Amino acid sequence: MKHVKFVSVLIFLMSFLTSTAQRPIGVFDSGTGGLTVLEAILTLDAFNNRTGQPGADGKKDFEKESFQYLADQANMPYGNYAAEKKTDLLKENILNCMGFLRGQTFYNRSSNQWNPQRKSPVKMIVLACNTATAYAYNDVRASVITSNPNEIIHVIGVIDAGSKAALIHQQKQSGTIGVFATAGTVASDGYPRTLRKMAAEYGLKDLSIVSQGGFGLAESIDRDWSFYVDTATRIRPDYKGPSLQHKNYPIRAELMQVYHFDTTNNKLLCEYDGQGRCTDVQINDPGNYVRYHLVSLLEKMRAEKYTRPLNTLILGCTHYPYMRDTIRNVLNELYQFKENGQYIYRSVLAPQVNLIDPSVETAKEAYVALRKQSLDTRRPVYFNASNPRAEFFITVPNTDDPLVHIQPDGWFTYAYKYGRTAGAKRNDVQYVPFDRVNVSEATYQRFERALPSVYRLLKPAVER
Repeated sequence: MKHVKFVSVLIFLMSFLTSTAQRPIGVFDSGTGGLTVLEAILTLDAFNNRTGQPGADGKKDFEKESFQYLADQANMPYGNYAAEKKTDLLKENILNCMGFLRGQTFYNRSSNQWNPQRKSPVKMIVLACNTATAYAYNDVRASVITSNPNEIIHVIGVIDAGSKAALIHQQKQSGTIGVFATAGTVASDGYPRTLRKMAAEYGLKDLSIVSQGGFGLAESIDRDWSFYVDTATRIRPDYKGPSLQHKNYPIRAELMQVYHFDTTNNKLLCEYDGQGRCTDVQINDPGNYVRYHLVSLLEKMRAEKYTRPLNTLILGCTHYPYMRDTIRNVLNELYQFKENGQYIYRSVLAPQVNLIDPSVETAKEAYVALRKQSLDTRRPVYFNASNPRAEFFITVPNTDDPLVHIQPDGWFTYAYKYGRTAGAKRNDVQYVPFDRVNVSEATYQRFERALPSVYRLLKPAVER
């Protein structure tokens, strides 16, 4: 009798795992930056798919898997919640998004109504967002357990992956590790804490670490109105980014030659007095945000007398790999920069800086977790229009809610977004598919150039 019961339980468990294994993998970010992680997942070939052991076999490691991507665009940028002392609200937003990924409903808008549609719940969640990982990783893990203790949902974060890759490089060549991330991720101290915690595993001690909060960079990449408007031609009162007058992120007039901002096509906006002098400056281009923050980072190292040059830079926001070439070019410019005949940054900047993109290590960790939990899809899967390999969702303001405040581009105002209170019963966002309205044409063009594997899946999804 006991044998029969055991066999029954085993059959049930195998059936449950098989059913769960067919579900998609959820990939989550505050915006579209997490698509860089999805690109790494789609293109990964680091394991033997038959044995699960390390070693490329010429086949994509996730070739049988399907995906759901969610961008919490309505509530981004996440990096500013810490400065506004609203990390409890940030966690609440993140956990609401986890509920969506675990759930079975999304919405379409038609005839001025939100129409519910069905979707599959996910079997794994990849937090493809450094700020979400820093502030809510443990909360997310706890939430997926308590919501259904019988269901296996593994949660992967990006900070451990980025730290591991940086430490491996430090084993080869000692220097200073730079953490270039959102202001919120930097405020959490997530990377330095993790780097120091993991250092002993790699035979390292006394790490040299410097952090720079890239205030406005991720926002400009995702075309946030408060930080970048491509049609702007003059100084804007609702601009929130670095400026000559900014208390925490001042553009220093004496460093204008060092910043070497691109001033073409309104990428840098100036306010002039009656004598034609520029009295304030606003950055209006992602490349110029990169310039501002890299100069600021090196100036910090000079002021604090770092003795080991920067040779490793963690791109601690999933948006930043979009700017990889610009980051590399600006670092090369600064290495060559002379003032009064002297190379002023060579004491704190190595000739070559290894740019760490945590996405590949994150993809590897996800694969190992799937195999360990026997949740990888092993039987043949046939994807088509009715069974797409990937679905792409985004949060948008619920315009039916009379309490929401919307700015001219259709998204929440800065004051509304960060003025809300955690714990209030809100219904101010809806979860909808990507379309040509909630994601700009320029952003799709960036996907096509930078993320070809993602774009191949996204294009038919948007056009359906």
